[in-house]
Amino acid sequence: MNSGNLGNKPVLQLLQERFDNFFKVVKSKHLVITMIDETTIDWQCITAHISKASGQDFNIQTRYTVTGGYNNLAYRLEGMGLNYFVKVNTRDRFDLFATEAASLAEIGQTAVIKVPMPLCWGTSNGHAYLVMEYVALRSDYTQSATMLLGQQLAVMHRVSKVPFGWYSHNYIGTNLQVNPLENDWVTFWRKHRLEFQLSLAQRNGYGGQLQQQGERLLADLGLFFSNYQPFSSLLHGDLRLGNYAIDMQGQPVLFDPAVYYGDRETDLAMTELFGGFPADFYAAYQERWSLDPGYSVRKNLYKLYHLLNHLNLFGGTYLGQAERMIASLLSEL
Repeated sequence: MNSGNLGNKPVLQLLQERFDNFFKVVKSKHLVITMIDETTIDWQCITAHISKASGQDFNIQTRYTVTGGYNNLAYRLEGMGLNYFVKVNTRDRFDLFATEAASLAEIGQTAVIKVPMPLCWGTSNGHAYLVMEYVALRSDYTQSATMLLGQQLAVMHRVSKVPFGWYSHNYIGTNLQVNPLENDWVTFWRKHRLEFQLSLAQRNGYGGQLQQQGERLLADLGLFFSNYQPFSSLLHGDLRLGNYAIDMQGQPVLFDPAVYYGDRETDLAMTELFGGFPADFYAAYQERWSLDPGYSVRKNLYKLYHLLNHLNLFGGTYLGQAERMIASLLSEL
C-alpha cells in the first residue's frame, strides 16, 4: 500500500523524500477518467490511517457525500467530535492526490491564505484517497472576504524562491504539469507550459493552424518581456472561482492548487479566464502590489496555457478560442 502523511517532519523534507523516487520517471502525461466503485472503498484502512497520522483514535459515526471535483468521490467523515474531508478515486490517481497534498502544504505553511491542510494519503483495495482538514463553508461570497483574498494573494505572491519552477511536478486538472527548475522565466514558460501543451495537442490530433501559429508565438515569446522582469512568486496555479470559498468565520479558503513558483501575473490571468472574480478582488490586490502595465497583453499569454490545457482535457470546444488568442498575441508583436 502506498501512503503518506505529514507527521512530525518538516513539510518540505517529507514531501521531497516522498516524491523524489516517483518523479524520476513520469509514466503518463494524461490520466483517463475511470469509474469508481464506491462499494469497495476500504473505510477501515482509511480510518486506521487517519488515527495513525493524527495521533488520535478515530471511528466513523456519520459519512456525508459532498462534491470533490475532477471525477473524485468526496466525503465528510464525522466521528468522536472530529471531522475530515476525504477524496477517493481509482488507484492510478494516487500521484494526483500526493501532489495535491504537497501543493496544499506549500501554501499552508506560509500562513497567509487558508487552505485545508492535508493529513494523509494512500491506496487500498484498488482506490486512492486523500484525507485533509474539513473546513465548513458558507454558501455565498461576501465583499469583505473577496477583498481580503485580493490582499492575501498579493502577500502570498511576495513569498519567493529562485529559480522558477518547483521541486516536483504536479497536475493541472488531470494533465501533467511539469515544473523543472529554470533560471529564466521565458525559457520556463516556453518549454514547460506552452510548448508542453502544444505538443500534447499535436498528439491529440490538433495540428494545422494551431501548431503553425504556436510555433511563431514560441519563437518570439521573449518580446513580451523586453521591459519586464518577473518576480518568482509562490503561485496557486489554478486560481479559478470554483477553487475559492469562504469559511464560516468569513475567511477566504483556496482549494485544488497546482503550485509552482513563477510570474504572479499567471494567477491573476487565470482568475479572469472562466467567469472572473469581482472587481473588489482586483482593486484590493492592486492596492497591495500594483501590476505592471504590460499585464494587459501578457495576461492572454498566460490564459493561453489554460485554454490549451482545457483543449487537451475536454476536446475541440476550446480549439477556436486558443487559435484566436494566439492570433491576438501575434498581432501585438
